[in-house]
Formats: sequence, C-alpha cells, structure tokens
Amino acid sequence: MNRTFGRSLTAALRSSPRRHLSLFGYTQAKALVYSKYGKPQDVLRLHQHPISPAYGDEITVKFLAAPINPADINQIEGVYPAKPPFTTALSTPEPSAVAGNEGVVEVLSTGSNVKDFQPGDRAIMRHTSFGTWRTHASASSANLLKIPSDPSITAIQAATISVNPCTAYRMLKDFTPMQKGDWFIQNGANSGVGRSAIQLGRLWGLKSVNVIRNRPGVEELKEELKMLGADMVVTEEELANRSFWGELDEKTGGKRVMLGLNCVGGKPTTDLVRRLGYGGNLVTYGAMSYQPITIPTGLLIFKDIRFRGFWVSTWSDKHPDEKQAMIDELFGYIKTGEFKDVPIQETMWNSDTKVEELKAAIERSSKGFGGKKQIFVFEG
Repeated sequence: MNRTFGRSLTAALRSSPRRHLSLFGYTQAKALVYSKYGKPQDVLRLHQHPISPAYGDEITVKFLAAPINPADINQIEGVYPAKPPFTTALSTPEPSAVAGNEGVVEVLSTGSNVKDFQPGDRAIMRHTSFGTWRTHASASSANLLKIPSDPSITAIQAATISVNPCTAYRMLKDFTPMQKGDWFIQNGANSGVGRSAIQLGRLWGLKSVNVIRNRPGVEELKEELKMLGADMVVTEEELANRSFWGELDEKTGGKRVMLGLNCVGGKPTTDLVRRLGYGGNLVTYGAMSYQPITIPTGLLIFKDIRFRGFWVSTWSDKHPDEKQAMIDELFGYIKTGEFKDVPIQETMWNSDTKVEELKAAIERSSKGFGGKKQIFVFEG
C-alpha cells in the first residue's frame, strides 16, 4: 500500500469515530455474547467483529440505547421461553448469542433493495431475541419497527417503550372491560410495568391500588407513585391486614375491583386476589418472588376468579399493526409530557468501555430495591 495513501486513510478513519470504520468500509462492532447458559457474570464476554457494508436487503444500524430487563437476565440463564440460537455468524470461536432484547437503533446505511428505511431513521426491535447489547448490527426490515425521528423523544425513551409500557397498556385494555372510575389492583407497582399502569390508568380515568414491598424510604416511594397518579399505595403487609379491607371499600365506594395485575407470586398475590370482586381477572406477567400462586378453593368456587397470563412478545408477534398504533399512541403521551420515564441509571458504552463495567450494570439490575432501571447508552 502507498504510504501516503495509508496515512491518509488512517487519519480519515480516526476522524470518523461514529462509524468505527475499518478498511474497505467494514464497521467494527462490539457485542456482549454468551455461548452457554449461566449467570451473566460468568458467561458473558465482550466480542469484537466486523460488519460488512450493507448489501441488497441488509441494513446497518448503530445502537443508541438498550435497557437491562429481568427477561434479558433470565434468557442468559436459560430459563426464559424465548432463546436466541447460538451461531458463529459473528465469527466467535464457538456458537454464541448476543444478549439483550430491547433497544433503539439509528440506520447508518441500507442495501440497494431496501425501500422503507434510509440513513438517519430510528427504529426499535420488532421481535425479541434480536440481541441488543452491542454497538452495531446488520438487520433487515423484518427486524425493525420504524419510530419517529423526533428530537423531543430521547433515545432512552425510545429504547424502553416496547416492553414495560406496552405490557401495561395491553393488560389494562384486553382482559376486563374498564370504564372511567373503575379500579384495578397491582403488585410490583414501582416496577417499569407498574409505573406505566399507574400513568395509563390516570390518563384513561382508571383508579388504582398499588402494592409494594416494604423497604427503607417506603413512605417517600409511596408519595412518588402518588405523584404519578396512584390512588392508593400500600405495602404487602398492609394489604394482608384486615383493617385495610374496610379502608379499600371506603375508598372505592363499594365498587368491586375487577382486574388484578401480578408480577410477584407467592402469598402477597394470594392476598391481592382476595381483594378482587366476583368474576374478577388476575393477569400474571412475572414471578419476581419465584414462588407459585396459591389460590384458596373458595375463591374459585364462590368468587369465580379467572386466572390469565400475558407475554407481550407473543402479543406483538400476532398483532404487528396494533403494536404500531400502540407505540404511536405512547409516543404521543411522551411528547406531551403526560407519560414520565422510570428512574434510570446510565452506563456509557464506547470503544474504550471494559466488559467489567458492562457486567457491573447487569449486576446492579439484578439487585432488589435498586430503585433505578439500568440502561446502556452508546457513545460514538
């Protein structure tokens, strides 16, 4: 290679850090990958690999932000129903998968056959198991759902919209006919789904009873959730206390609570079910306590309680057009300031970030009472 040309090319590449380009237009990407199931701290490693220029139906994207959800950790542990295939497509020494399910990307380049995306567009993942804990990727239109390239919508807001807010939205809409003034009850109320349900309930005129675990600073947390629109916030111990039953009846004006949302399991969920009216629905979308739901037979016979489950990934796969409309509606609430972000803690990911820093964020996400959602934010 001509030395002058080589020096010029090197200088050009260094002046374009946003693309992480290498020779012949290849994009250098880094990804958190795993080749066996286990604890994230044990099995995740940081892998660097090149991405060839977009050709034909291909789209080259760079990630802007990607959250760390409980489902991501469960997937790495091998206990989540959706499991990405292990492959050597990224030139890993052994078949591996990229971790992460949710995120937002910006389109860098497109192949000649791509008509529905262009450079600068933003998109979220259309399906789970794409692998979002990476700096860049090669995708197709089938992988991506275009979102507004609106500067008033931050990358973090876009990256966190498709799981928690959508789960809350569908559970409030799809299981029990709810009118303005009707009540629902939920545990895990300070979670991402819980906060979303509180806010959507407020926007739609619904009332909510919100159950949280006791913890240091619990009174401050109660006030925080009330500021979002929660009508009642109680601890698990308060929910189980008979003195609360009268307080709830007084607050609801005798109205039956017909919808319960559960992400905990165990005895606290049994206490929650006792507060449902005849023919009420309990919708389970998580199991944070790792305990089964124990239901007294009397609740089945004499109250005809219905037990349902919900997984937003399955719903999204079956209803792509409705998902697009739901996402657009949620972004509308965000733009007007009617829907607030969950508390977050950012971990910046750039070309110099070490794998230990990324694993530390994942470890924080798995800790109870963390108070903040962990999210990777990509620089460069």
